[in-house]
Amino acid sequence: MNRKITIAIDGYSSTGKSTIAKQLANKLGYVYVDSGAMYRAMTLFAMNNKFVGPSFLDKESLLQNLEDATLDFQFNASLGFAEMYLNGKNVEKEIRTLDVSNLVSTIAAISEVRKKLVAIQKEIGKNKGVVMDGRDIGTVVFTDAELKLFMTSSAETRAQRRYDELIEKGQDVSYEQVLKNVLERDHIDTTRKDSPLIKADDAIEIDNSSLTKEEQFAMILKLVEEKLRNV
Repeated sequence: MNRKITIAIDGYSSTGKSTIAKQLANKLGYVYVDSGAMYRAMTLFAMNNKFVGPSFLDKESLLQNLEDATLDFQFNASLGFAEMYLNGKNVEKEIRTLDVSNLVSTIAAISEVRKKLVAIQKEIGKNKGVVMDGRDIGTVVFTDAELKLFMTSSAETRAQRRYDELIEKGQDVSYEQVLKNVLERDHIDTTRKDSPLIKADDAIEIDNSSLTKEEQFAMILKLVEEKLRNV
């Protein structure tokens, strides 16, 4: 039981990938990596430098300045997980806005951006004992992960969860705006040419439409424990 494994969690937006990944990492004493935060940080970098907006993408300028974006995770002991830093600044709050959500799939579809972030992700996970969530963790980043999960839920359920989170944070959004964003991200994520969102052949699909967070955690922890017994 002392051996460590790699846990790759993929799936659609707002399926609670980060929540379950944080829970598992805390329970197992593993490193947690929110790969989506990295793509959100890159999107914020592009937005701040006027490389992308609701109606434009200056891909050439973004690629010319790609090395100016330094991403780093710094552990926050009071929260129990690492937060995303962009060029030395904590950007956790900024990267969770709907404005970033509306553009992140556009930035994530750029091959050069994916190459940069995948290299960082692989370096973080080279010694195992890591839980990483995203869109291509089991299919690209950690193809040999001992446990792969694929999270799914109805678009309406995911939009409601996301809407509730944003309202709780004081953001002025409508359910219709959030649902539109969820559907658009689904389309871009599943149809992009580079590393589209697909379920790995050896991934276990978890539909959490009707599961509580407690039920989901118990179910997935059982899968982890079974895997640990057999490594």
